[in-house]
Amino acid sequence: MTIKIKRAYEKPDKEDGIRILVDRLWPRGLTKEKANIDIWLKDIAPSTELRKWFGHDPKKWNEFKKRYQSELKEHEESVSILKAQLKKGTVTLVYAAKDEEHNEALYLKDLFNH
Repeated sequence: MTIKIKRAYEKPDKEDGIRILVDRLWPRGLTKEKANIDIWLKDIAPSTELRKWFGHDPKKWNEFKKRYQSELKEHEESVSILKAQLKKGTVTLVYAAKDEEHNEALYLKDLFNH
């Protein structure tokens, strides 16, 4: 099981394995062809309320992770889909945020990389 993370605007690579978009919204200005997404797990993304509250403020990162963990418990189906894909091999979690150090893909990678 290998989990990678990549911004949606980075060029897809054959080493990416299964590409899973973990954002609630489709990345702005990106065509489906360029994105090369295999699965779009909208429900695994943070809620709109949590995303707006967080605003990629590093000072809110630890609280964001706690709140996001709670939200994930309400989306067991999406979590199960992600776990099933991880058992198959390499998965790249794709996200659109500019912040590469504080985003849901990074948190999901840490959460499932055990």
